[in-house]
Amino acid sequence: MDSRLSLNWSALAIRGVIAIVFGVLAFLMPGLTLGVLILLFAAYAIVDGVSHVVTGIRQRSGDRPDGLMILGGVVGIVVGVIAAILPGITALFLLSLIGAWAIVTGAAEIFAAYRLRKAISGEWLLALDGIISIAFGLYVWIFPGAGALAIVWLIAAFAIASGVILLMLAFRMRSLARGAAGMSDRSTSAV
Repeated sequence: MDSRLSLNWSALAIRGVIAIVFGVLAFLMPGLTLGVLILLFAAYAIVDGVSHVVTGIRQRSGDRPDGLMILGGVVGIVVGVIAAILPGITALFLLSLIGAWAIVTGAAEIFAAYRLRKAISGEWLLALDGIISIAFGLYVWIFPGAGALAIVWLIAAFAIASGVILLMLAFRMRSLARGAAGMSDRSTSAV
């Protein structure tokens, strides 16, 4: 099971890099129009959602795909598509969508971390990313009247923090994959 889980390290790394790039761009260009921000968010949510779906399908629990991970991915894809198709929606509605997406994604990551606790070390990083996602989603829901600049910076900070955590987890999983490959090479040569 460990080797199967560690095969997805590159998907986590890609998600992390995309999140960091998105966050840095949002910090450097806070004057972006809401329409451009919506399209950037839409692209990020779709890529993140596809990554969750692929991971959920690959990461089987027994004979079944990981339904919660797939659900989180589908929600991300739907939110991203809605944001891309309807960029003129109000900021409040967009914030509600972003908040819902962050909460569902965070819950899926916390659940996945709990399930992975015996399979990998460092699963707390995935749980931490889930907690940050949920906190971000709740903040957006509780304080929707915050200024547009503050929201852009909040989204940027969330994306960078999430990206760094995902990269840390990806490198731990890559180490696990290399360790598993080394173990299989040694067992093959011993025979």
